[in-house]
Amino acid sequence: QVQLVESGGGLVQAGGSLRLSCAASGRTFSPYVMGWFRQAPGKEREFVGGITWSTGSKYYATSVNGRFTISRDIVVNTVDLRLKSLKPEDTAVYYCAAAPVGKIRGYSDASNRYRYDYWGQGTQVTGSS
Repeated sequence: QVQLVESGGGLVQAGGSLRLSCAASGRTFSPYVMGWFRQAPGKEREFVGGITWSTGSKYYATSVNGRFTISRDIVVNTVDLRLKSLKPEDTAVYYCAAAPVGKIRGYSDASNRYRYDYWGQGTQVTGSS
């Protein structure tokens, strides 16, 4: 079992930056692809980006490519999502998730929320105009 805990959310003015972090308890991230998703009120949960822990390969949704960056810290076993140039439409609850690496064969799988077995509770990000 993997328990995921997100942190770092908050209120940011449009154009600002924020760093979200996902920490795991129970085991390491090594057998997983770690994904970040977000869900705005009244909308479906959507893929933001992901990283294969063992190789560092990254996936990004086109809507955030260039503005959001995923990274991993092997020493402290965390996955970070750095958000910059925030827009009001980035407002959402952001979730960290883990998918067994065997379930992910490319972007199509990585962006599919149903591939992910473990989810954190989410952290709220609000971009103000």
